[in-house]
Amino acid sequence: MQHSLLTASLLVFLSTLGVRAEGPAAPATNAPPSDAKSDASSKETNAPVITDASVVIGGKVVPYRATAGMLPILGKDGKPTAQVFYIAYTQTNRTDAAERPVTFCFNGGPGSSSVWLHLGAFGPRRVEFAGDGTTPPRPPGRLIPNEFSLLDTTDLVFIDPVSTGYSRPEQPDKAPEFYGQDNDIQTVAEFIRLYTTREKRWRSPKFLAGESYGVFRAAGLANYLQNRFNLYLNGLILVSGVIDFETLRGEGLTDTPFLCFLPALTATAHYHKKLPPDLQANFNKAIAESRAFAEGPYARALRLGSELTPAEQKAAVDALARLTGLPPSYIQDHRLRVSASEFRKELLKNEGKILGRFDSRVVSRDGNAAAAMPEFDPSHVLVSGVFSSAMNSYVREDLKFEKDLPYEILTSVQPWNFSRPTGYPSTAGDLEAAMKENPHLRVLVLCAWRDLACPPDGIRHSLRQLGLPVELRPNIRIEEYEAGHMLYLNPPDLRKSAEDIKAFIRSAVGN
Repeated sequence: MQHSLLTASLLVFLSTLGVRAEGPAAPATNAPPSDAKSDASSKETNAPVITDASVVIGGKVVPYRATAGMLPILGKDGKPTAQVFYIAYTQTNRTDAAERPVTFCFNGGPGSSSVWLHLGAFGPRRVEFAGDGTTPPRPPGRLIPNEFSLLDTTDLVFIDPVSTGYSRPEQPDKAPEFYGQDNDIQTVAEFIRLYTTREKRWRSPKFLAGESYGVFRAAGLANYLQNRFNLYLNGLILVSGVIDFETLRGEGLTDTPFLCFLPALTATAHYHKKLPPDLQANFNKAIAESRAFAEGPYARALRLGSELTPAEQKAAVDALARLTGLPPSYIQDHRLRVSASEFRKELLKNEGKILGRFDSRVVSRDGNAAAAMPEFDPSHVLVSGVFSSAMNSYVREDLKFEKDLPYEILTSVQPWNFSRPTGYPSTAGDLEAAMKENPHLRVLVLCAWRDLACPPDGIRHSLRQLGLPVELRPNIRIEEYEAGHMLYLNPPDLRKSAEDIKAFIRSAVGN
């Protein structure tokens, strides 16, 4: 079964082997890492390079140490099978470093580096976006201090899975062996185990933060880490993701994706002012009506198919037109099943525009009006160039890590081998098992209304199906945001998500 990439969307700190930048720590200002030279800064190296800096978060100066380097992935024979690139940040003015929370972060794809969460949301520096995050910055863009970084609450370790970033297999022809659901989970788990051991972080509360396919990975990792290494997590931070692909792809007879996507289509139509006046005036009413229709009459109509009476057919068509802003004739022609891609093409067709997939707030001129689907995703091209420029300059110029290989922001890791040869890939069962075995495991889900890659009601549906005892249900918390897949590009969402995550971490560790 072929499954589309969920590109972002989407680590190790080896101080005992590192080369620390010479000179004093950076002054207590909102400044990038020190420009001080190090022995490793003049040549390509796999050894970690350390720089010191600070950032102002919530009006307070947070000094930190940035570590960039490679960590070996050990095979069953104890020999390295790959080298994984990481960037880690640790707060330096703490006396309880060994017990301070640490969060392992990664994006998805599969085939994505961790650059999006790193330089978009969590790290001490972020890519600057103007306005609400729908206007492309002028290349090459620039980095600014991130006043919403999580570094005042948790140390951060950003992982680039094999073949992304600078991470590479020891034998290039063995790269496909890392391309699969199980191998990917095992590789990242080995990385986390070795990092935790080398950096003496077994006593630290531990969290995973994944975006897009990284959510799928995080759910699998929670269970694998417990069963393989007895490494128990305190929490999962799941950003704009999926744990069961049945919610995304309408293959065969499943109608689940159409039901899960409908509220996001309604939210998008609301943003573009295509709903009738009563719904346009009240977003919450629009979403509540959309969800009620999806969970009741729409589900019934899709199941009945050709057995619907003409009156029932018309009622369903009219309701979908009301909730999506699409012409009734278009919905009728599509037999009540309009995919997200078709919606992106049709909603603003009369204006000659298409919508973004990752962020349906973003629009662009339609280059081919005759095509059935959008030819590209304007919300993807919005971010790819400026994030690439930012990361390539930041690693070498600020973090002083030298590598002549291309830094792979996004790369092909196809074919990707899912553990289920038939049916839909899923790690929902892994998440359920992990929560049952570790009743202290908390889950925070962040989802955004204009995300037409991983809509909010997709993961909401998957979580409802988990066979958890009633007392564990409160361990799952869902927060909703206004933007798209990369919700942090919208400043109000960036602020809110940072506050939500920090409160979640404090609660999960008992503070």
